[in-house]
Amino acid sequence: MASSKDVAKKAGVSQTTVSRVLNAPEQVRPETRDKVLAAIAALNYVPDANARSLVQQKSYSISLISGGLENPFFVDSTTEIINFANRAGYRVNVHFVGSDEVADAYDAALANKTDGLIMSCMLLDDPVVERLEHLQLPFISFNRRHREKGNYVEIDNLAAGKLAAEHLLALGHRDILWIGAYPRVSTFANRFLGYQSAMQAAKSRFGETLRSRVINFKQLDRPDVFGLLERLAQTDTMPSAICAATDAMAIDVLDALAALDCSVPEQVSVIGIDNVRLSGSRLIELSTVGCAKGQILGFTAVQALFAMIEAKEDGRQLPEIRITEPVTLYERRTTRALL
Repeated sequence: MASSKDVAKKAGVSQTTVSRVLNAPEQVRPETRDKVLAAIAALNYVPDANARSLVQQKSYSISLISGGLENPFFVDSTTEIINFANRAGYRVNVHFVGSDEVADAYDAALANKTDGLIMSCMLLDDPVVERLEHLQLPFISFNRRHREKGNYVEIDNLAAGKLAAEHLLALGHRDILWIGAYPRVSTFANRFLGYQSAMQAAKSRFGETLRSRVINFKQLDRPDVFGLLERLAQTDTMPSAICAATDAMAIDVLDALAALDCSVPEQVSVIGIDNVRLSGSRLIELSTVGCAKGQILGFTAVQALFAMIEAKEDGRQLPEIRITEPVTLYERRTTRALL
């Protein structure tokens, strides 16, 4: 069986160059990369990941702890993270968890050797941050962050909630329902604060003509949106607009309203927050607020994680990553101005 030494000899390069072609091909000149790839093909060389790990004291794997794939936000992020890691020659050990399974997921992710941890399940006061810092393991949270510590990539959730509410107010809506979740994670907590800020400012302009109702479900994962809207329809108390804390919730709202024969946006306008790819589908066209760059947060986070992994390999101090991306409005067909 051919070895990397054989590949290096045939291609006329060093074993280090062969390793770089396998793990970071973008760092190698195209003509050199082509010679190495040709030698690999000619020799039918198959890299031995276990041998690499033993020699370099690396696992060539990262762990991802993510919410379930019923939420399109996690579909987008998981895809970007796995694709990026695979291109760098790394495996991704994925743990899909519900909000009540996070502690077990941390234990499972850390039970095996991993070079880094990326997660979307961080609680505002999550004790795992101290554990990870003690282990000196490169880690980053995306979408959700700790109140004070750790590395993270997020959108400006406060501005996002404010912008979503202001959009509905600018369209003339004065009976608005907020649908969110219990604020034990930064996304729900800060988006709700932003919504409240906009509504309080509007109250001084519109007085008693402005009606704002709030539902923050205790359940973070797939709350009973249909049951809520069905009760509102039965009591004839449906709002003119709904501001959902996430696109996943907003899409559930659209589904529920369709089942209740309530047309969007003619009877009820709906806006979400996140700008997941599904929201831009021509079948949905959800108005939403999301990253102004139009970039998936998981992609930004995995780039940052690999920068930390490289710093650790080089013996450098791990960089502090705290990124809050600006947001913008993506106005589509689910919101309309009142006549």
